[in-house]
Amino acid sequence: MRTPSSHPVPAALVALLAVAYLILMSPTARGQGQPPVEVSAQADRTGVRPGDQFVIAVIFDHAEGWHIHTNSPVVPPTWRGFIAIPTEIEVAESSQYTVGPIQWPPVHEMPLDLGGTGKPVKYGVFEGQAVAYVPVTVKPGASGPVTVSLEVRYQACNDRTCVFPETATLTIEQPMLKPGETTTPTAAPELFAAFDIASLAAAAPKVATDNGRVIHFKEFGLDWKISTQGLGLAVLVVLSLLGGFVLNFTPCVLPVIPLKIMGLAQHAGNPRRALFMGAVMSVGVVAFWLAIGVLMVTLTQFKAISQLFQIPAFTIGVGVFILVMAVGMFGLFSVRLPQFVYFLDPKSDTVSGGFLFGVMTAVLATPCTAPFMGTASAWAVKQPPSLTLAVFASIGVGMALPYVVLAAYPKLLSRVPRSGPGSDAVKQVLGLVMVAVAVFFLGTGLDPLARLPVDEPIRWFWWVVFAFTVLAAAWMIVSVVRFSRSTPLRGVVTVFAACLVAGGLLVTIRFTERSPIHWKGYTPERFDAALAEGKVVVIDFTAEWCLNCKTLENTVLHQPEIVALLNGPGVAALKVDLTGKNPAGQAKLRELNWVGIPLLAVFGPGRSAPVTYDWYTPDMVLAAVEGARPKTASAEGP
Repeated sequence: MRTPSSHPVPAALVALLAVAYLILMSPTARGQGQPPVEVSAQADRTGVRPGDQFVIAVIFDHAEGWHIHTNSPVVPPTWRGFIAIPTEIEVAESSQYTVGPIQWPPVHEMPLDLGGTGKPVKYGVFEGQAVAYVPVTVKPGASGPVTVSLEVRYQACNDRTCVFPETATLTIEQPMLKPGETTTPTAAPELFAAFDIASLAAAAPKVATDNGRVIHFKEFGLDWKISTQGLGLAVLVVLSLLGGFVLNFTPCVLPVIPLKIMGLAQHAGNPRRALFMGAVMSVGVVAFWLAIGVLMVTLTQFKAISQLFQIPAFTIGVGVFILVMAVGMFGLFSVRLPQFVYFLDPKSDTVSGGFLFGVMTAVLATPCTAPFMGTASAWAVKQPPSLTLAVFASIGVGMALPYVVLAAYPKLLSRVPRSGPGSDAVKQVLGLVMVAVAVFFLGTGLDPLARLPVDEPIRWFWWVVFAFTVLAAAWMIVSVVRFSRSTPLRGVVTVFAACLVAGGLLVTIRFTERSPIHWKGYTPERFDAALAEGKVVVIDFTAEWCLNCKTLENTVLHQPEIVALLNGPGVAALKVDLTGKNPAGQAKLRELNWVGIPLLAVFGPGRSAPVTYDWYTPDMVLAAVEGARPKTASAEGP
């Protein structure tokens, strides 16, 4: 008999997200004695006026035998499974100044064997005294002292191991000069000898003049702006609610909705019980999204929901979690199984079953986060913790809203079958569909463990997904013949089952066939070489678990005119596969000031800045590529 003290619901949620926490942090042995790296900052002068430019040197002093990863580490192919934490410098937003592109230290190559292969290979690092330069421009209307806050993230390694990633917060205070006062140069001018002074003139501000009070996003080919104060903040919350609500209609969530409706229908005659069980499930949904918000607030490396699925252990864990719940749909929980399994029975009329069902429903939605929801969450991670959690709570409430409404008005469920062989058959069919969903997560979790990011993905698991879809359709037909004498109902179910199989076959073929575009896996070297040749570079940021990415690729990029364009002369098509860890690809995504996928970026000599789209049409891609060609080539045609 279970007692209240044995209730495992919070532990189940914590355990699921703890995997992501541990791997995101990637801790190893902690260094002892003298710190392996000391970080400090110094400005090239003291005292500024409005409109002035000055430079901050971020100094990394390494102990002998230690180094840190570069800002864009390239892990050798033989170091399978090794995760390099890139060095990052993030400058706090302010209405007093703007920040230009960071000038990073020279990269030193040294022989290392951090992959445990027994054969050292050359690996680029920062070592010795490495100095990064941050150019700062004081805004013309600035007044009072200028305070620049920098957050520096890095991971120190020696020739054997890497220590826990560190975060250092540095502050530079610049007094505002009065009339007649002059600036004081730094006491160590040699520290800035390597700084490229020409970069000050080309410094592109990275900090918006709205001081973070306006959220910018590009959807459906249009640029949108929403103020996050007053009415604008209310609009953002509504968008978060809407985004959460839309998640109920993603392909992975739809199969489980009938299960919950049938569960609530069992209590249609008991309004209090129906409301209670609906509330329990809703708490599970909201708890998951709040947990995501907590991860984003507490982990500096965690900036987007999609990062969870770049951790194979998390994706595999989700697949196992769904598979165990699917087992209960076949009535196998009636046999003797380990005690903890019974808490994952979605048919059980218990608080634990309802809560975990809510958690599972939320987890299923994450690979297909809606565009507006993704924008709101990406903005929220840069805000105070209270506002971040409020946005993610709104996403959870929006997703849970339909179940709260059904629970509050049980009469809406009066026609839903509550029990009997027909009801059991529906659950068994949905159980088979859930197995197919579990195989999807297991396959996308195992895929990056068996290959490198630049290699072709392993997609055979889609045929296993299709096999279970066929089984679900077949059992649907068998069940309706066994339990219903209604000819119209039998006909409708048979047609639906046939459409399910046909649709599943079409999706499987499209998702497993080789792309007609001659993609090459992204590497910084390939990117730089293509630009040096004067080519237009099109980068597709994607992942095997990203169904939105797959949809855009198949419906837009695989159009004949787009295929011909991307395979044509003067264009280099590169793919950043973020199915698993891809440090070089993730660094490029950060460089574009983006956090989630899908994303299409177009670079070229005809544009001073890349064009980026997270939703696009064939015409938008054609225009972006043609606009990025060299002006002379654009006039003459490709």
